[in-house]
Amino acid sequence: MTARPISETVASLMPRAKAELTELVAFRSVADPAQFPKSECDAAADWVADALRAEDFQDVALLDTPDGTRSVYGFLPGPAGAPTVLLYAHYDVQPPLDESAWISPPFELTERDGRWFGRGAADCKGGFIMHLLALRALKANGGVPVSVKVIAEGSEEQGTGGLEQYAEAHPELLAADTIVIGDTGNFRVGLPTVTSTLRGMTMLRVRLDTLEGNLHSGQFGGAAPDALAAMIQLLASLRAEDGSTTVDGLTSDAEWDGLQYSEGEFRQDAKVLDGVELIGTGSVADRIWARPAVTVIGIDCPPVVGATPSLQASARAQVSLRVPPGQDAAEATKLLTAHLESHAPWGARVSVELVGQGQAFRADITSPAYTSMAEAMRVAYPGEEMQSSGMGGSIPLCNTLAGLYPEAEILLIGLSEPEAQIHAVNESVSPQELERLSVAEALFLQNYAESKKA
Repeated sequence: MTARPISETVASLMPRAKAELTELVAFRSVADPAQFPKSECDAAADWVADALRAEDFQDVALLDTPDGTRSVYGFLPGPAGAPTVLLYAHYDVQPPLDESAWISPPFELTERDGRWFGRGAADCKGGFIMHLLALRALKANGGVPVSVKVIAEGSEEQGTGGLEQYAEAHPELLAADTIVIGDTGNFRVGLPTVTSTLRGMTMLRVRLDTLEGNLHSGQFGGAAPDALAAMIQLLASLRAEDGSTTVDGLTSDAEWDGLQYSEGEFRQDAKVLDGVELIGTGSVADRIWARPAVTVIGIDCPPVVGATPSLQASARAQVSLRVPPGQDAAEATKLLTAHLESHAPWGARVSVELVGQGQAFRADITSPAYTSMAEAMRVAYPGEEMQSSGMGGSIPLCNTLAGLYPEAEILLIGLSEPEAQIHAVNESVSPQELERLSVAEALFLQNYAESKKA
């Protein structure tokens, strides 16, 4: 195994990787045209396609998916008879939230305190760069020993299912012996980790209407039903007093039997303020990996600045429900919808709209590909053994791929360790993790190719 040359090659490529990640982060590729122009996503897709062409990928294509976004595909043929590995990442990103809260501009990769800051640096533009680094290192050290397919999704963060639908309509396109999803992360910096489970997700928008129009709060307040107050009461029904998720009919008592997450570590990683309690019951691992969790991610309401003394005639909110393995996301959607419809106070009129949905995923970590990855991570992270953990986030494509290719092994790795603060302000990536995981992926591809020869 050529561990030293691979590690040296990746190290020499890191300045180029930083320059490329800087270019890629600069695209404001939020796959929601209500927030950013579609041209930003299109430009990012073009950049990814050009990067694949520069690495001699064939059949590079911009795939128009049913949700109106584009995924980028390319194929790099390997030696005759070699297995095929699919490498996944996504180039779309979460919106930056309050840009004024970022220490440095969200779409300008900025080095600070040994990390590279920028929206998408870890989730998941950095994942695409990781794939490029691994492949370049192999090409410089004897060649890529497998055939490689790359798919870079354009709407993963929106959960609108474009790539899943496209893959189902073109099942031959992404067929592979093994699939590496580069969109999760180590349990913490320096601890090599594969993700064994992902929670699924359902996303709903709920609207309440109580009046024909807004009213003067002094003239009518106290008797006229305020839609915003009704919404607050409805959303409060989704949690128990201790903060546990309480959706009627949804089971919420499963336990996690793997790697544990101490409350102290979690408080530090989540930056919970002193004196503020954690919510829910059971272990932290139970709560974030094995049980459903509801989050109100947005409310349409008047801002404080400029607010008038008015009763609101209507109110709207967006609700996310994370669904653990073992629970069906479609059934959870039905239960959440029924809960919202039945708990609206004062006879308020309710309408519920499904925004996105994806199933949970559980990997088989006893498969041969995991043995190859464990060997690779042992070299890339000297003195450390590969760990497996859950992840509270969702990657709906995983279940689609597992259904389309039941014989394929699926591994989940990536750059989104706790310090990365993905989906929050000041997202960042550790360049050391980018380097080590690129080495690990390159060595994995070597190991996996050798295992298939045996």
